[in-house]
Amino acid sequence: MDAQREWMDKDYYKVLGVDKSASAKEITKAYRNLARKYHPDTNAGDAKAEERFKEISSAYDVIGDESSRKKYDNFRRLGGGGGFGGGGFPGGGAGGARDVGDLGDLSDLLGGLFGGARGGGSRGGFGGFGPMPGTDLQTRLTLTFDEAVHGVTKSVRINSEALSQPMEVNVRIPPGVADGQRIRVAGKGARSREGGDPGDLLVTINIEPHPMFSRDGLNLTVDVPITFAEAALGAKVKLPTLNGTSVTVKIPAGTQSGKVFRVRGRGVQGSSGTGDLLATVNVHVPSNPGEEERALIEQLAKVSQAAPRGS
Repeated sequence: MDAQREWMDKDYYKVLGVDKSASAKEITKAYRNLARKYHPDTNAGDAKAEERFKEISSAYDVIGDESSRKKYDNFRRLGGGGGFGGGGFPGGGAGGARDVGDLGDLSDLLGGLFGGARGGGSRGGFGGFGPMPGTDLQTRLTLTFDEAVHGVTKSVRINSEALSQPMEVNVRIPPGVADGQRIRVAGKGARSREGGDPGDLLVTINIEPHPMFSRDGLNLTVDVPITFAEAALGAKVKLPTLNGTSVTVKIPAGTQSGKVFRVRGRGVQGSSGTGDLLATVNVHVPSNPGEEERALIEQLAKVSQAAPRGS
């Protein structure tokens, strides 16, 4: 779905559960409440919650910003909120509604309505709403795992039919950005053909995997192998961290494979706080024990009283 079609189809006020006359403070309050409820940090592994969080964020990106909200309101007012209604546009059929897909290029249609008639008419706007803003552009940006965690400024090259020539845009990526998250760069879209504000650039983030770490929201996860002796007798084990240092944790005697140890404050730092490091220990079983090692294992098997599968 392109940006114009999304603005036509999505009622961002409904997404945030606020009235169209809501104040900026009320919109921000509604966003924060919903973001707290559906944030990936508190809904680990819940795909529906993650999708809802992205929807909430997209809505707030638009109506949480005064300039973007004005563009959105004007656009929806002219477009009728998903179909051209109210009898003011041709081809309305019953009730004045018409499928947007039948209208061809929406920017061409609405571009002719804003700023008066083309070819010498007044540029005072349509119905007093002002000139049509420029088209929003969309692109994707791939980051390394470290860049996504720590934040980075990257240059992206935009090539679109809406531009007279390709352009380079610097995009500031905040620390802790998530895979699939969308960054809005205000005013870096296409210029308005009617003298209005330029559109925005929407950048969808792709994050490359890390050879050692994974992410669960703002938490970093890592698998750590330990020996049978360390698991059975207990030990102090050094865990790797993303910044290259290590942190020592105490492994209690009798630790089972799959046990997760939490090191607080050693995860990803984001706008909502800092996550933890979650280390899952896995007991390493020798695949080819030497002669002495095999003899000791056989001796252990004879004296062991463990019955993991019952008596």
